[in-house]
Amino acid sequence: MSSDQKLDLLLHPVRMRLINAMAGALVLTTSDLCARMPDLPKATVYRHVARLVRGGVFEVVGERRVRGAVERQLRLTRERARIDTEASRSMTLEDHRRGFTSATAALLVEFNRYLDQGADPVEDGVSYRQGTIWLRRADVARLHRDVTALLRKLDRAPGKDRTPYLLSTILFPTAPVVGRSAGGSRRGTRATKGK
Repeated sequence: MSSDQKLDLLLHPVRMRLINAMAGALVLTTSDLCARMPDLPKATVYRHVARLVRGGVFEVVGERRVRGAVERQLRLTRERARIDTEASRSMTLEDHRRGFTSATAALLVEFNRYLDQGADPVEDGVSYRQGTIWLRRADVARLHRDVTALLRKLDRAPGKDRTPYLLSTILFPTAPVVGRSAGGSRRGTRATKGK
């Protein structure tokens, strides 16, 4: 799959929600996903699941007959659900805008869904703080590395005593980057292969 195809596959709010729902090595069917996302038409869920299966982001790990139809059991292929370094480098500013919009749209839907199911944000440890920190370029790299290491230590398989939490990290400069002119960011368009 080319970088362009991977970006088109992953930078979509519905597919982002489906990927988040499958996290933690869960095995779910499309019917299970429809039940978890009652705000979406079933046809929409089935269509996006099919795209994720074709793209290798979901793998079929089993099938079973349910009322005469074959129902596929799916699992997330984590390495395929990420935008890798190569694809990230090919992203244009418009790709970043589209990706951020999709991510925040998916986040908003999931947060509203959480609130609508009788939430207790204080008890559940909900947080949506914002703050500004002043960093050197090397500090940003260290932040990414240290947070990734911490999350790997904390990440566990699903269990009766565990609740899935959606964690979104957002980090970007709020002023021009030191050493780069205001117009010095990448604004080129990526090559469109086969389009």
